[in-house]
This record gives sequence, structure tokens and C-alpha cells, in this order.
Amino acid sequence: MIREIKKGQQIFSKKAKRATLKDVETGQDLLETLIAHKNECVGMAANMIGYNKAIIAICVGNVQYVMYNPKIIKKSGKYLTQEGCLSLDGVRQCMRYQDIDITYNDASFKKVNAHFSGTIAQIIQHEIDHCDGIVI
Repeated sequence: MIREIKKGQQIFSKKAKRATLKDVETGQDLLETLIAHKNECVGMAANMIGYNKAIIAICVGNVQYVMYNPKIIKKSGKYLTQEGCLSLDGVRQCMRYQDIDITYNDASFKKVNAHFSGTIAQIIQHEIDHCDGIVI
């Protein structure tokens, strides 16, 4: 189900709660909402659709991920960039890392360890920040 995108910094003011297997439907709603807005953005966190759960969705080209409880465990290649967000007006400067290693749960809640570089790593960092209550 495509959900309404929430606006304003207040939606990011609280750290997201740990997702459980009961939240898989929310993850699917998040992905469907992201796909509906694919011309405007490439990633979303569940708090953007009104759920304070640690769930992110990424959609870049044909690559799609829904990650539950994502955590960055290693990062390297620090750089300065600018990012925008559907929930916030304008573009903001922020620090990101070229390479990240993360751990997350997939839709079956199997633990996954993965490495990402470049643009997709930047998107994941942005969305994890949202889950951690950090505004860009």
C-alpha cells in the first residue's frame, strides 16, 4: 500500500524502534511508497511514512532493498556532499563515507552482512541517519 509521506524535522526527532517480523508488511508498504516516488527519491525510512521502526527501503534502477534494523559496522573514505529529502525542504551539506559494511535483517529476518560503495552506500547512510533520529 502506498502511504502518505510525512513532512518536517519532527518525524526524525526520535530514534526508531527495533523492527520485528511483525513489521514486514510495513517494509513492503515503504518499498511500494518509494517506488511510487521513484522520480523524486531513491531511499526512504519508515518514519517518513509514519512508522517509528528501523526499516529502510532503497530503489536505484533495478536494485531494490528493504532492510530491517540496519547498522553500519565499518566505514571508510570520508567525503563532504549535499543531499535533499522528500520530508525536508532544500538541500543540506553532510558527511558521508564511500564504503560501508552493514548488518541488517532481510524480510525473513535472516541476518545479512553486506558491503556497499558509492551512491548506494550514500543512500543507505542517509536512511540509517533517519532511523537514528539524525536530520541531514
